[in-house]
Amino acid sequence: MAKLQAGDAAPDFQTIDDAGNQVKLSDYAGKNVVLYFYPKDDTPGCTKQACSFRDSYADVEAKNAVVLGVSPDDATSHEKFKNKFALPFPLLVDEDHYIADAYGV
Repeated sequence: MAKLQAGDAAPDFQTIDDAGNQVKLSDYAGKNVVLYFYPKDDTPGCTKQACSFRDSYADVEAKNAVVLGVSPDDATSHEKFKNKFALPFPLLVDEDHYIADAYGV
């Protein structure tokens, strides 16, 4: 796939979240989506990044936006990480790196 450029349509995807729910990017049509990728749950850098999104989440919501975290960890790992740090947004499973590859990450 060619590298995404500013203004390109975001590639749609389907996966599960930390609670095992099916999620598609198109479920968020009409909202601004902050899609962030990280390598592993509960590691120092990834925790700092996730908590930064958590701490500014009210500002994100005020802009009609949502945050979606994406990593290769499974739903069980995501659920533990989300609960441990009270993350208010979904963490998406990308075990096969399909989403990351689609976005050139």
